[in-house]
Formats: sequence, structure tokens, C-alpha cells
Amino acid sequence: MRIAMIGTGYVGLVSGACFSEFGWHVTCVDKDAAKIESLRRGGIPIFEPGLDTLVAKNAVAGRLEFTGELSKAVAEADAVFIAVGTPSRRGDGHADLTYVFAAAREIAQAMRGYTVVVTKSTVPVGTGREVARVIREVRPDADFDIVSNPEFLREGSAIDDFMRPDRVVIGTDSERAGALMRALYRPLNLIDTPILTTNLETAEITKYAANSFLATKITFINEVADLCEKVGANVHDVARGIGLDGRIGRKFLHPGPGYGGSCFPKDTLAFATTAKACDAPQRIVETVIGINDNRKRQMADRIARACGGSVQGKVIAILGLTFKPNTDDMRDAPSLVIVPALQAAGATVRAYDPVGREEAEKLLPGVEYHDDAYATLDNADCVALLTEWNEFRALNLEKVRQSMRVPLMVDLRNIYKPPEMAAAGFWYHSVGRPPVVPEGAIGMTDDRNPLHQTGAQ
Repeated sequence: MRIAMIGTGYVGLVSGACFSEFGWHVTCVDKDAAKIESLRRGGIPIFEPGLDTLVAKNAVAGRLEFTGELSKAVAEADAVFIAVGTPSRRGDGHADLTYVFAAAREIAQAMRGYTVVVTKSTVPVGTGREVARVIREVRPDADFDIVSNPEFLREGSAIDDFMRPDRVVIGTDSERAGALMRALYRPLNLIDTPILTTNLETAEITKYAANSFLATKITFINEVADLCEKVGANVHDVARGIGLDGRIGRKFLHPGPGYGGSCFPKDTLAFATTAKACDAPQRIVETVIGINDNRKRQMADRIARACGGSVQGKVIAILGLTFKPNTDDMRDAPSLVIVPALQAAGATVRAYDPVGREEAEKLLPGVEYHDDAYATLDNADCVALLTEWNEFRALNLEKVRQSMRVPLMVDLRNIYKPPEMAAAGFWYHSVGRPPVVPEGAIGMTDDRNPLHQTGAQ
């Protein structure tokens, strides 16, 4: 079977490469000529572990190719996947489906013979029906079926998520299309992956409901963390205590500075907006969105409080800028709110991210960027951990302490254990756990003690 993948963004490129690994012939299509030429030369436009190897392997095998010519790719395809962007529409929160419908029109003109048209992009309920209407408007004689096949890929582990997913969701009203889709995913069926077949609307809602529920779990544990800090409890013990309940589960119960990335912010907003338009408001999701937005703003205040009440004139070192590790994605990253707030409060901000610097420099001006963690920490008044990259989990704490003017760490990802940080000589603040001071620090009055700086509470 032959597949045409329209769009070589994160979802399209990963899905296309993985389908080719299954043994199918995949042609990835994109209007960006420079991007296509780079992909043909082996260039990968995104950071995703293992993707470069997978693309190169299947390109050499002749199963994966890249083109800017949609017509030929679609004409030869049994299944055409629409994997274009669906960003939040400015002004009203709805998903912008401009690229989806534009792709549908071009696909309609290029189809030859029976074709299954698959929406892989994350789209609101009702989009599949509208794509079908657009195609029939352009080509009344077209022989096709529409399928909704939402992706559930996590950035940083997308290949494993595609190859060993929790489930595959196929939304269609056509048994013929369903049979073709099950054939495409046959390698997963052989390893007993659950394949759920539904109608179009159910598949479309499933994607949004899944992301909204995960965003809700993150937001819930962040609010619990705030309570833990007030009463002296440990949020990690609370999370373990509730997560061991099989009805709740342990995943996504890790507190932090709020969710970001390419999916949760826009998908929760689109879900809530679409539901309101259908007169079925999702009030829990609406609340989650507001709480998460506020949380990012609160993180800068948290850093200021740890510094004695003010960051004016202080050097703040930031470790990690991307919204999560193992990706260069800066979309809706907490750093995009925290760093400007620190700068506005008078701080000098230095930063290091293992792969996110190039994108961060476009979005965060006025930051002093460094190429390693320790250079970032030199003579800093505070270090804030924003992204849990593995290399930050094993910092040489003695070297860190000696590098900094004040050994003060604000760990927004709870990478370290408070007793260990106290023993290592740090004033240490984390999320949902009591702060600690260095062993033997009680009573210190020198300028290396943030508790005795001007403005301390």
C-alpha cells in the first residue's frame, strides 16, 4: 500500500517515518521547497530522538520519500493523511482549520480512484464531515471515504509511542475504509495493540478529551502542591498515595510550573471553545486553562520570594527553556512567561538549554545565553530549574555551589531531594515540599544568605 502524508511537521514526519518502517511506501508532501530539499539530504527540522536514523534508514530502502508535488503523491496513494497545523485561531480560541481545508481541496483535485482521506491533525468534532463536504464540492464524482485517526505522540518519545501505542483510534462510517486502516496498522495488531473503531465524531472528541484530562491531572496536582507547601506536607508522597489507586494512576501527577507545548494549551482551549459553541460547556477544562495560565505567572514571583522578596539587580540563572526535555519545542513553554517577568522585575537572566537555544533566542531577547550549565551559573544569585533535562539531574553540586555568588536553587521540577541539597550547602526551594536551608546556616547574616537580604519575609 502507498501512503501520502500531507505536511512534514512533527506529526507528519514522525508518522510518515514510522509507517515506512512498517513496510509501506510513504511520500511526505510539503509546500516548503527548502524543507523538502533538506529532508532529501537527511536534514531533520525538529529534534526528536531516533528520528534522523529512522528517516535515513527508510529513505535508503526506498520506502520513504519527500516531495513538493502533491498531485502525483495523492494520485498514487491508497490513503492520504492530512497532518497540517491546527493552531489556535487568534481572537476566539477555535482551532484554525485553514490548512486542513486547503489540503482537502488539493487532495480532491488530485485523487484518482478510491482513496481514504485521513485527518491525522488534531481537529474539533465535526471537521471530518466538513472535509468530506469540501472534497465533494470540488469533486462530486470522487470515490473516497473519510477517517479520523488522531495521534497520541509525546514529544521526546514519539517513535516509541507510534510503534508501541496504548491504542489506535479509527473513526469512520465506512467498513471499507476501516478495513484499509486496520491493514495499515496490522503490525500493531500483531503485538495486541487495542484498535478502537468508532464513528468520526467519537474519534475527534477522544483526542481532545484525552489531552484535556491529562492537562487536568497536571493542574490538579499543582494545586495540591500549593496546599502541601502551606501545611508542611510532601506532594510527592501525596501523589504516590493517590496514584497507587488503580482508578487514578500515577502518571501526570508530577508538580511543576504548568503545562506547555504544542498540544495541551491549544487543545484544551479548542475543546472548551467548541464545547461552548455546542451548548455543552466544559467548565472543568475552562478552569484548568485559567489556573495553568496563572501558574506560569506565579513562578516568577516564587523565584523572587526565594531571593528575599526581589530580583532587582540580581543575576538569575535559568536551566532549561523548552517546555519539556528531549525536544527543542518552545511553544507555550513556562520559560516564555517566567523569563520576561524576571527581566521586567530588574533581574539579569542567563540561560542554558541543551537543544532549545536557537529557538529560544528568537523568543526571549535580552537573555545572556551560554553553551553549558556551569558557565550559566558563574556568580549567579539564584539558579532556577525549569526543564528536567537528564544532564541537570546529575549536576556536580559542589561545583555549582562554588560557582554561584549565593547557593540558592529554585527547582520547579523537583529534580533533587531536599535533605541532599541541605547537606550540599544550598538554600533549596521546590514545588509542594518545605524549603530547606544549608546545614549549619541558621543564624548566618552574611550576604550569601538570601533569608537576610533586603525584602526577605
